Amino acid sequence: MVPIQMVDLKRQYNKIKPQVDAAIQEVLESSAFINGGAVQQFSQELQQYLDVKHVIPCANGTDALQIAMMALGLEPGDEVITPSFTFIATAEVIALLRLKPVFVDIDPKTYCLDVAQIEKAITPKTKAIVPVHLYGHVADMEPMMEVAKKHNLYVIEDNAQAIGADYTFKDGSKKKAGTIGHIGCTSFFPSKNLGCYGDGGAIFTNDDAIAAQIRMVANHGQSARYYHDVVGVNSRLDTVQAAVLRIKLPLLDEYIKARRAVADAYDAAFADVPQIVTPYRAANSYHVFHQYTLQLEGADRLALQQYLAEKQVPAMIYYPVPAHRQKMFAAFGGAAFDLPVTDALTHKVISLPIHTEMDADQLDHIIQSVKSFLNQKPA
Repeated sequence: MVPIQMVDLKRQYNKIKPQVDAAIQEVLESSAFINGGAVQQFSQELQQYLDVKHVIPCANGTDALQIAMMALGLEPGDEVITPSFTFIATAEVIALLRLKPVFVDIDPKTYCLDVAQIEKAITPKTKAIVPVHLYGHVADMEPMMEVAKKHNLYVIEDNAQAIGADYTFKDGSKKKAGTIGHIGCTSFFPSKNLGCYGDGGAIFTNDDAIAAQIRMVANHGQSARYYHDVVGVNSRLDTVQAAVLRIKLPLLDEYIKARRAVADAYDAAFADVPQIVTPYRAANSYHVFHQYTLQLEGADRLALQQYLAEKQVPAMIYYPVPAHRQKMFAAFGGAAFDLPVTDALTHKVISLPIHTEMDADQLDHIIQSVKSFLNQKPA
């Protein structure tokens, strides 16, 4: 059996090696390492895939979030509603810009912002909502956008884990995750469903004025070369990464299908295991399974993780400490936020390997290892 990885990037690369190598070689021969042709081509191709007017590539997903907030003109002291159950970057950029993160609890099934809790957290200082499409499941965007419209708030989607996912509205229409709010942000970190071979990110919007502002902020605040209208940053997707992404983008739906097949196998295997709650799939969200995350009930999570490691099965905990309980947010009164669902889930979740190259032998070994641990009788 091939050794099991959380994400097997080497085997994925080997399948597309000739195309990737040729694309990188073309960049090397052109020597257009910054803003080369592949960057604009990828931007246009991703616009078509997402059916969005503007895609602005940048250096990474964290930059994407920061640039989005800067482009909207949010000012120090403004409040931004976001979940605490997420990778730290989501809330980190809020604090970095001297905005105030306001943490709201999540839905216990989807792990995404609980829309019913959002309106309770809105104050006169609230300016934006940052939902996270966690693990590949799209947050419930339609009612969230209604709340945002009612209170004149911006919505910035953190789509780092759900690129390619569809959200279905009540009228049956669909939009890609990241294209529903005012701005969408994503990461092309190598382990993402659409990942490059270094750092990379992008920002999406259908608003022409916002797009123009994003482009300025991402390029030193320039409206024209050497004319700087606003304070900006330097954040670019390099040409080599764009070339790799151009090869992988046409394969994204195939990659998603492969991930969902793995998730289906896990779901079926664990359906009758009382200690396991398998990932929920809301009818309006086409889950793309960036992670396959279980909830454990009445089982020792760390002991399971150790047992799996002994069986050469990696398993990860995303995320063991929520943002509101991190030291970095103590100055914002983080621990004072009442987030019972978030706090409970941080002690229950564990993620199993899921990627595009998993084979039947690997899946069976993982499943049997999990079941073997849970079937052990206490001493």
